[in-house]
Amino acid sequence: MTRQTHVMRADVRASWDRAQRRGLHPDRHLPEVGLTRDEVRTWRRDHRMASVWPVLFASLESAASEPGHVLFGGDADGHLLWVQGDAAARQVAERANLVPGARWHEAEAGTNGVGTALALGRAFQVRGTEHYLSVAAGFTCSAAPIRDPVSGAVIGVVDVTCKLRNTSPLALPLVTMAARLAEAHLRDLARQRDAEIRTRYLDRVLSRVGDHCALLSQEGRLLHAAPSGWLPAIWPAPLLEGETELPDGRRVVLERLSPGGPFSVHALPTRYSGEQAPRVSALGRNRAVLWMDGLVHELSLRHSELVVLLLANPAGTTAAMLARELYGNDGKTVTVRAELARLRRIIGYRLSSDPYRLDSRIRADFRQLEADAANGVDLRGRYPGPLLPGSKAPGVRRIRERLHHQLASAGSPGP
Repeated sequence: MTRQTHVMRADVRASWDRAQRRGLHPDRHLPEVGLTRDEVRTWRRDHRMASVWPVLFASLESAASEPGHVLFGGDADGHLLWVQGDAAARQVAERANLVPGARWHEAEAGTNGVGTALALGRAFQVRGTEHYLSVAAGFTCSAAPIRDPVSGAVIGVVDVTCKLRNTSPLALPLVTMAARLAEAHLRDLARQRDAEIRTRYLDRVLSRVGDHCALLSQEGRLLHAAPSGWLPAIWPAPLLEGETELPDGRRVVLERLSPGGPFSVHALPTRYSGEQAPRVSALGRNRAVLWMDGLVHELSLRHSELVVLLLANPAGTTAAMLARELYGNDGKTVTVRAELARLRRIIGYRLSSDPYRLDSRIRADFRQLEADAANGVDLRGRYPGPLLPGSKAPGVRRIRERLHHQLASAGSPGP
């Protein structure tokens, strides 16, 4: 470790100390090329940095095209994903594993532009022998992390590397400016995404009856609140569907509006209590009625059938099974999944998938009647009529007939 003889800057010294504690040897180590070509292609397509790479390249193309210069774009773990620049300089860089797929995080490569900028969380330049690895001592690396403007988390890094003799005092400010432009682009994309979410979901959120409602992004940012100001700008707890309590004691219901998508928030009525479980009435009705969160919903026939079938299978069932129970052997799962998605707009988080099932706290008149009949309870005056009498769904008909036989065996008036 005699290569570095002059006095180090404090940040460089601290970085070298970290590398030494990890056991990296400056003369016997090369960063691992951990990603295959196919993986690099996939990451270039799917990683969040993909949306800002064109901005970075446009900002730094002139610098990258200078003799002896190479432009790198990487992820938050220091994997190099994009490599552009002077062909001769790239050939020299390849001998140091400065290639797509290589990981130049400090944990793997010691002090270097990409890794130390990520470690410090700010723009940083490493010149010549300040590099921990001997193979990089002939370069100057100027790098800046790129942050998500919403969460503040680092999503990637941009770096301009050149031969030591080509070092320019403008390199670090130029890279820093490019990173800020990329973050501004991400901010614009976030605004567009927020606007699209409002356009798609806000009417649905506002259509629910209630005094207070809100729309949250998938990260928990407040996109709309009615009335304004009743929720903080950032959701103050984990984003979990269901009933929860805000720090001020108010009870609310949080529901995801689409898989991986935004959330709606609705305040529960003051009179609401956890003892007032949702209930379904389907006896003597062609369309079931659902009482939930202080509201009354008359369901369509198809949704009534789905609710009955789900309640009859409390442990859960599959879309394929529901298709047979609704339509017979010709039923299609895609049709059932579409209906379940529409039903979830009403029932919300109380409808789960994989397997499909309803919240066990939902009560139903036909299930209670079945249980009482099995227990020999006197049912006189408690039977309003057959279960969804207009339904021709095979599964509903079986439940209807089973209930009829139970009532007949109990000596109660049936259909």
